[in-house]
Amino acid sequence: MNQRDFNRAVAKATGESAETIARRGFVLLTPVPVDREPQRADYDAFLESATRPTHLSAKSPATA
Repeated sequence: MNQRDFNRAVAKATGESAETIARRGFVLLTPVPVDREPQRADYDAFLESATRPTHLSAKSPATA
């Protein structure tokens, strides 16, 4: 069954239009769960890059 046929079947069962079902993102479930490595965020690297000033130029400030 392709995605279009699936959308039509769900639409028929729910009374919604196939376009509405497509927008809502219904998908067929896989028969076997997909094993994935957990995704981890490196918050230290994120905070370091987020707090690094990017607006300063490489020139040293003028002395008075």
